[in-house]
Amino acid sequence: MSQKNLETSSLVGKCSTTYKILQNDKVGRYMVANKELEAGEEIITEMPFIVGPKAATYPLCLSCYVSWPPTLNEKPLCSKCGWPVCSTECENQPQHKDYECQIFAQANEKFNVQAALEETNENGVPQLECITPLRLLLESEKNPERWKNEVKDMEAHNKIRSQKKQWKSDQINIVEYIRKQLKLERFSEEQIQTVCGILEINTFEVRTAKGFSARAIYPTVALMNHSCISNTCHSISPTDYKIRLRTTLKIPVGGELYGSYTHSLLPTMLRREHLLEGKNFACACARCSDPTELGTHMSSLKCNKCDNGIVLSLDSLDPESSWKCTHCEFSTSGSAVRKVLQIIQMEVDAVEAISGADGADAIQERETVAKKYRSVLHPRHAFLTMLRHSLTQMYGRVEDYLLEDLPDVVLEHKIDMCRLLLQVLDVIEPGYSRIRGMTLYELHAPLLFTAKTQWNAEVIDKAALKSKMIEASKILKEAATILCFEPPDTAEGQIGIVAKESLAQLEDSIKNL
Repeated sequence: MSQKNLETSSLVGKCSTTYKILQNDKVGRYMVANKELEAGEEIITEMPFIVGPKAATYPLCLSCYVSWPPTLNEKPLCSKCGWPVCSTECENQPQHKDYECQIFAQANEKFNVQAALEETNENGVPQLECITPLRLLLESEKNPERWKNEVKDMEAHNKIRSQKKQWKSDQINIVEYIRKQLKLERFSEEQIQTVCGILEINTFEVRTAKGFSARAIYPTVALMNHSCISNTCHSISPTDYKIRLRTTLKIPVGGELYGSYTHSLLPTMLRREHLLEGKNFACACARCSDPTELGTHMSSLKCNKCDNGIVLSLDSLDPESSWKCTHCEFSTSGSAVRKVLQIIQMEVDAVEAISGADGADAIQERETVAKKYRSVLHPRHAFLTMLRHSLTQMYGRVEDYLLEDLPDVVLEHKIDMCRLLLQVLDVIEPGYSRIRGMTLYELHAPLLFTAKTQWNAEVIDKAALKSKMIEASKILKEAATILCFEPPDTAEGQIGIVAKESLAQLEDSIKNL
């Protein structure tokens, strides 16, 4: 569970028909169900307090967040302030025009195009790091009531952050830049660092309509505590960035609502590291506390000294703990396991960066890495699960691997991967979670294709064909139910609409068989 701030704020006691904000000394503020909530029930919708570029960002348009410049020859800048935008329309969007644009123009502070484009930008463009903190500071003045009641008391972890490298970097790139270059000395150093902390700990990633990412603050939704097995799921509209929080499971009255602050498909050691580094707390949820990750074995390794042994941590809450085989005497140190995970993670990250638009490579490279580490990792290990998740989405959608072109052996491979993935998701993303809905959707089509091939080859009779079609329709029905909870302006929401239409056609085909 995360350590939320312990100060009393006006949000404590806030409630609606679906949720209530409570507070205790252990975790600070948290959110509980105010009535019995059904799976898929909407808990809250909230507009962002502010939206802005992520912390370490590539050069981008300050309004729509597409990468900048649009072309090598075209480097559009705002006519009023000289900072990157991609069009006159973006120059006049309120999120830029009413915020940093006026400040840059008054201070006569121009964007250094040459430096931004010359640098490797691996750690982002330093000059752009001030944008989102500046927007938050300016919004605190424009909207003082909401700032005071909802945002000011959000956890910033200044004491812990002041010991870290990022604090020093923020001091130069953000605090000094805002106070000296932008001549905004009305904001104190402490105020600016606090804003940096609020953003670091509490923002949500948002996707724009063109698929680029930014970050936003949702003060009420951010009050939920973390669990590595959450019982809620949020969707953010790429059009207006409104967040919708809904349940994935049935929750009793007074049951705590949990979100996840990290990627659910990571092994325990890396999830806990990410939470400690980025959110400043050590997770000890049921999943993190169990070396087998609740029987999923997402952190387990295969023993290379015996045939059936699985290598598990003796204490999954201690990164230095020894790891031991369940069948033989083999043991190794936590730091040795960490090194192995680092090596594999680099390779997984590299292939995960290859998009489906790159064609067959996207599939082949992932399959190569999965094959390479099959003898090292448990079949349901997080890294293999991650690759499997991408592959289930890609087989059938990537050039040279379209569904109608796939031979039965590849269709069976896709079916096996979906089923293995669902075994894991049933535990770590149970109920009506988006990833589970997408996986069910990916499973139904190859089941229908293989059934059709077997029927045409007279391998199965009409009764068996009907039985296989009914199985596929049940899977498709659950996928449609889950994905129709997603906003229609998201990719998943669109697939939900398609799934519903496909289900009606499939049910007709079954009736007419």
